[in-house]
Amino acid sequence: MKIAVLAGGTSTERDISIVSGAGAAKAFQSKGYDTYFMDVFRGVPDEEAEKAYTFVQNIDDAADAMKAATGQVFAEAKTRREFFGPNVIRLCQEADKVFLALHGANGEDGKVQAAFDLFGINYSGCGYLGSALAMDKGLTKILFNYFGVPTPKGFVINKNDLDKTLSGHGLNLPVVVKPLQGGSSVGVTIARTEYEYKEALETAFEFENRALVEDYIDGREFSVAVIGRKPYPVVEIIVPDGFYDYENKYNGMTREDCPADLPEEKRKEMQQMAVEAADALMIGGYSRMDFIMDREWKIYCLEANTLPGMTPTSLIPQEAAALGISYEELCEILMGFKQERK
Repeated sequence: MKIAVLAGGTSTERDISIVSGAGAAKAFQSKGYDTYFMDVFRGVPDEEAEKAYTFVQNIDDAADAMKAATGQVFAEAKTRREFFGPNVIRLCQEADKVFLALHGANGEDGKVQAAFDLFGINYSGCGYLGSALAMDKGLTKILFNYFGVPTPKGFVINKNDLDKTLSGHGLNLPVVVKPLQGGSSVGVTIARTEYEYKEALETAFEFENRALVEDYIDGREFSVAVIGRKPYPVVEIIVPDGFYDYENKYNGMTREDCPADLPEEKRKEMQQMAVEAADALMIGGYSRMDFIMDREWKIYCLEANTLPGMTPTSLIPQEAAALGISYEELCEILMGFKQERK
């Protein structure tokens, strides 16, 4: 069976995507699948594309080449009109299934999924609609509120809005400011003063023209994967300093406890809320929901991730391990090649 693993791309999460993709590609190789790992934006030279599924690719070398090309990719992305690199669509069409290890814009936002639907390409994870809804934090909040999924109060603000005050939207400091469609907590800031709020908006607007501003909830952070409609064990994220931002996600200092130390009723409540959040956003396949629980034990769903990280420190592999599921087996489950355990 032929598997294409797509990673890289042009988002701020490119490097993490490469690590996720390399891990998955090696897992599929170890299981005997004819696997080819490639950068969705850089593509594949004609001579290599001809033999893509006929040799055992050195995944680490491919990943190193992708990382080395990051600067060139970002420079080229400013002027190049076409997103898919040479031979990418062709090799994905030749594959029996494509594992999407893309994170962030142009990968997790439904655009690639929609294109693949039109090209008749079979891929892992959520479809284009659920991906698009979950990627937009403003739409996510609207749908959570409509379907009764508890979430912090918040509003969307545009870069050119003249009125950027909090009072008109019923919020008070402290608040959290996030780029509307970013991932891995890139550009996320907690603002406790008016000056910090202004600075937080400027930081968010460096990434895009819209931002989400929401109530800051002081509490414990958690995450729950949903595979199909089955919630995985709850994992608690314990950050030694600050919050679960990009640096703390990948610096090795953050502790993840799985299963989380929670009363049984709270664990079940959070797992059920994760399933309801996935349903609200029309997410199929698999996803990961992020939560915060305040000091009164009230749980809030913050956002959804439709292509969660698959790095060695990522949360879904840790949740799977708590169920006795290896990384390699998890990759097969996410692709639909192996049945989920009862």
